[in-house]
Amino acid sequence: MQIKLLVLTFLALAGPGAAAAQTNQAVDVHVAAAPDIVRIGATDQLVYELHLTNFSGHPLELNGLVIKADDRDAPLKTYSRNELPAAIDLVGPPEANARIIPIGRRAVVYVNAPIADAPLRGSISHMLTLSKIDTDEADFTIAGGKTTLASAALPRLAAPLRGGPWVAVYDPGMERGHRRVFYATEGKATLPGRFAIDFMKVDANGKLSSGDANIAANHYGFGAEVLAVADGTVVRVRNDVPDPPAVKGRTNPGIADASGNYVMLDIGGGRIATYEHLKQGAPVKPGERVKAGQVVGFLGFTGQASAPHLHFHLADRASILGAEGRPYVFASLTRLGQYPAIESFFRGEAWPSEGRGETVRDSFPPPNLVVRFPGD
Repeated sequence: MQIKLLVLTFLALAGPGAAAAQTNQAVDVHVAAAPDIVRIGATDQLVYELHLTNFSGHPLELNGLVIKADDRDAPLKTYSRNELPAAIDLVGPPEANARIIPIGRRAVVYVNAPIADAPLRGSISHMLTLSKIDTDEADFTIAGGKTTLASAALPRLAAPLRGGPWVAVYDPGMERGHRRVFYATEGKATLPGRFAIDFMKVDANGKLSSGDANIAANHYGFGAEVLAVADGTVVRVRNDVPDPPAVKGRTNPGIADASGNYVMLDIGGGRIATYEHLKQGAPVKPGERVKAGQVVGFLGFTGQASAPHLHFHLADRASILGAEGRPYVFASLTRLGQYPAIESFFRGEAWPSEGRGETVRDSFPPPNLVVRFPGD
């Protein structure tokens, strides 16, 4: 009788309620870095990554995602089935259906969501609708990933370059773009390029160079003075990578040399301004104090690069790949126009000049904005 009671008790624990609990525990929903609200152009956007790891015994399909905030009734963002493929990447080999998370795999949802009626306060949370693709069971919904917003004020930076036109080249949705490439070089996965921009100089017709484009020195931005974006202390300098004379035909460097020559500047508040792909001959050294607007290097073509440009980002520590990218705004720039897509820029098309001459203050440049900084 006692054994029978034990069996009945086990069956009760393993009944429909326990099955539902197992389903609801199938996915780890995790926000690794606190979400930021960043003014990108004229719009406040919520920017962060939602990590989803499948611990169930079934491949799972993500069919919906709702992001909620404690301080408002309406969702901050609702991702439909059709929207999710552009926002989600699977760690490792891709699936034909981007919304499928195989057993034991992790997917990352890259959130860039416009926020109305800022400021946003309190916590945010997530409701996920999923299905087991190898069964006929109905969709199920789980909650998770509750997190608080980053509270630090965004650094207000001076210009990293002078004059223009400079194109702020990046695409948050690019598969191998800065926004979507994690590194685990120091035992922890980090996203240093979360807010990275590649600045490339063009002429009025969108051309990058005058004369033979295979000669690096013919590119309009090559050799331009790179400026301190704030008062700070130089903490790291690399200056031993030779300047390649030709754009084509060189050996692509490995990950250890991908940034080429660089300068890192501690601007306070746990923020490191990072300048990559510089020419040899940086006029600063570690430990040196610099003022905003002071020359700290020269735009070059070292490291992994398709053309001369300045890679710029802020990070939370002085490590090229082992740091989290942090947001910032530029105090002032002039908006000259904007490419409709990054492909238009790389095809060498002329940039549309809508909004030409508009002064933009305290904003992060939208993708592929054509700007002029103060100065020559």
